[in-house]
Amino acid sequence: MPRDIDISARQKRAQQDMFREAERRGITVKAIHYDTGISQDTIRSWVRGEAVMSIAGLFSLVGVIPDDLLSMLLPERRAIVRLPDGIDHDDFEDRCRDFLGTKGQAHHPDSPAGRELSDCEKDVLDRKVVALRAA
Repeated sequence: MPRDIDISARQKRAQQDMFREAERRGITVKAIHYDTGISQDTIRSWVRGEAVMSIAGLFSLVGVIPDDLLSMLLPERRAIVRLPDGIDHDDFEDRCRDFLGTKGQAHHPDSPAGRELSDCEKDVLDRKVVALRAA
């Protein structure tokens, strides 16, 4: 993030966008108040962009506002994600080894781009990364 950006102003805009989307999804200030115990006046000051939400406020919203909306408060390309329950570590290991094997083969001198990654190899590897992240 460039240093000349006013972080406070950025956060206020992000809060306004997040609460606008929350309201569009039917999550009201009143519901947030009842689920978190945060006063409606405080929530409204965040909604209007008059105050920057504290970390304590953000923690109170976890589980009340969906993670994809809370992620709007973070810098670009960052996200709040929930650690999945019941990770199958053996399956995850298999997927990791599959990715590593495919990547190793892509660097073989006889591969389409030689030792560099070709576009078709990048596409395959990208799909494997997505599968890893979903596992």
